[in-house]
Amino acid sequence: MCDLGLELRGTWLAGCVAKLCRELERRKIPFCPHAWLSHDWFSPDGVPGIAIPFYLAHPRLMRLEYRQIRDVEGGSREACMKILRHESGHAVQHAYQLQRRRGYQQLFGKSSQPYPESYRPHPRSRRYVYHLPLYYAQSHPDEDFAETFAVWLQHRATWRECYRGWPALNKLQYVDAVMEELKDTPPLISSRKEVDPIQILKMTLRKHYAARRDRYERGYPDIYDHDLRRLFSDQKKSHAGEHASKFLRDRRDRIRNFIGDTRDENGLALELVLDDMIGRCRELRLRAVGSKREMLSGFTRLLKRKTKAFLSRRLNRIAL
Repeated sequence: MCDLGLELRGTWLAGCVAKLCRELERRKIPFCPHAWLSHDWFSPDGVPGIAIPFYLAHPRLMRLEYRQIRDVEGGSREACMKILRHESGHAVQHAYQLQRRRGYQQLFGKSSQPYPESYRPHPRSRRYVYHLPLYYAQSHPDEDFAETFAVWLQHRATWRECYRGWPALNKLQYVDAVMEELKDTPPLISSRKEVDPIQILKMTLRKHYAARRDRYERGYPDIYDHDLRRLFSDQKKSHAGEHASKFLRDRRDRIRNFIGDTRDENGLALELVLDDMIGRCRELRLRAVGSKREMLSGFTRLLKRKTKAFLSRRLNRIAL
């Protein structure tokens, strides 16, 4: 990895980091996390900064990431900003040592709680905000705070309306009060340390992706297979067609608009079911062949039906 000669400066990622800094400045936070390239997304304990995965720094590496993992986490400006806002929550927590506060521990839990190998989210729970997929706020107290912070960065009127009547609103109001208290206050920790920067990583790409595949090979549920095969094709003669997973990802916003992207439990469940169905299309190597309008209409009806069924059953555990 160190031989790739990558740096953050001059890439589209630098523009995303600058936008994050402007968003924090608008919220009167006198601090912006430093960022560097590494092997994955993370914000280290005790370091108020953000590591960004190396593959986002070059188009060829993004294509390699997709070929190896069948996904590029943070691969668009919108997706990258969502993750940066989440990671900035971790960085702000580290910078001001918020996990030591009694209010933090009462609302989110103790930061010292060990990270589980997996978690079982509850789609109907209103105790958590929803920002990143897979109900990520439910995985650990620190992730709950980071997700809440990311939502708080939106306009106050937006999150107050979206989470009106939810217990999660108490967490958003806590973050709002703490950030108001810390306004114009320099951080307690201002280290510019970079943990595992790309310049010192000597792991080969082959070993890196072997480990990544083991980590992400969680297996999507096969309960959608029959319906997905009716909509899309797995025949050899269809291999020139567009990947069904890409077809759905590119039309994700249209699918939401057809169904109605709500903030209640139905809307949250829809996101997880949609992720699983796209992932299963990728694993089955299905192709989108035929009328795009008919495929989109058929998939929308299927998604509505499966989301309703999803809410009536217990979720499988999700690996971290």
